[in-house]
Amino acid sequence: MSGVDSERVRALNDAFRTAGPFAGTWVITAGVQALGSGLVLEAVRKVQAFDTFTEDNDPYGEHDFGSFEMAGEILFWKIDYYAPDLAAGSDNPADPDTTRRVLTLMLASDY
Repeated sequence: MSGVDSERVRALNDAFRTAGPFAGTWVITAGVQALGSGLVLEAVRKVQAFDTFTEDNDPYGEHDFGSFEMAGEILFWKIDYYAPDLAAGSDNPADPDTTRRVLTLMLASDY
């Protein structure tokens, strides 16, 4: 993202992601939910602990995407940035007062 403070966005994303779904808005797709509650909990923990960021999955250095294998499936997680009312995208994801983060956890096949 051009003109965005990527270090600040990365810090906010890491704090949001590692805090887990009770600290913000997480969306878990029906495909992930179909894996069962035990595997959903395991997937959430994998997202929280994720630290395998590379140039390929994190080109802007913002820690807003990851993927991992679990139960024979590839799962993706992605953080998106919205205005506080969720009606539009955030103008400045580095500003937590004007940004609402939403993490989506999905099967690769959901994408």
